[in-house]
Amino acid sequence: MSKVAVVTGAFSYTGKYVTRLLLARDWRVRTLTNHPSRDDPFFGTVPVFPYAFDRPDELRAALEGATVLVNTYWIRFPHGRMTFESAVRNSHALVDAARDAGVRRIVHVSIANPSRQSPLAYYRGKAEVEEIVASSSLAYTILRPAVIFGDEDILINNIAWFVRHVPVFVVPGDGRYALRPIYVEDMARLMADAAEDQDAAERVVHAVGPETFGFEELVRRIAAQIGVRVRIAHAPTAVAYTGTRIAGWWLHDVVLTWEEYRGLMDNLLVVDGPSTGATRLTHWLGNHREEVGKHYASELARHYQAQG
Repeated sequence: MSKVAVVTGAFSYTGKYVTRLLLARDWRVRTLTNHPSRDDPFFGTVPVFPYAFDRPDELRAALEGATVLVNTYWIRFPHGRMTFESAVRNSHALVDAARDAGVRRIVHVSIANPSRQSPLAYYRGKAEVEEIVASSSLAYTILRPAVIFGDEDILINNIAWFVRHVPVFVVPGDGRYALRPIYVEDMARLMADAAEDQDAAERVVHAVGPETFGFEELVRRIAAQIGVRVRIAHAPTAVAYTGTRIAGWWLHDVVLTWEEYRGLMDNLLVVDGPSTGATRLTHWLGNHREEVGKHYASELARHYQAQG
């Protein structure tokens, strides 16, 4: 089999890890990106193409010769002209181009608990894209992570940053709603294994780690691991969200969206079933206690203020 993969966002977070693993397994990799001038961790060995969603011939040409599309494309929140609806349309264009280019398999990164009936546009959009992938006539594996942690993650790092820098950490509601995080290298292994799995025509995999935390428990675990005493105050969701918005104005970022608040508090970041990742967040925090949360990780700076 010709081992050629196209990875969306190979210079970004999850895409970088799966690209590194595929290269180590002797795959040739190309990437589609909105930021072709971003620092290249692969030193020119990964050819770069623009997304070109509105230019189907160009998009198809970038995919020709590849056997697998590893798709991490999505948006965390609407920004400028980008909306969840446009992200769905772009995803449809990408899947169509992959099929027309002769790609045989899609490895698609979704989210835990997507639903067309969800009141949250993020989760509805994710469900729509899953349907597009499933109806493409291509073999596919859909991976459903809840929270991905690692050196460049945003959520765990920024919880640690707030624990380090604010006198009181505000928890919305009772703090008992849960998360089940997976380590980014475990996630990359699932993605790379799915790219190489020629027997699975249609698979949906819950990408989850071995530990489940209530949100307040997670905050306390992070504080304990980095050696900071944390004071926690509970607040109604609307009050906590307002505080998050104020922090976002100060940090020039979107710290958490309302949909992320609701998804968290509705227990959408946890699923039952066996672990598909081996790395424990508590173990990883212990090994990274000196650096986690030392610097704030800005979503806007990472994805929308990058040059190119």
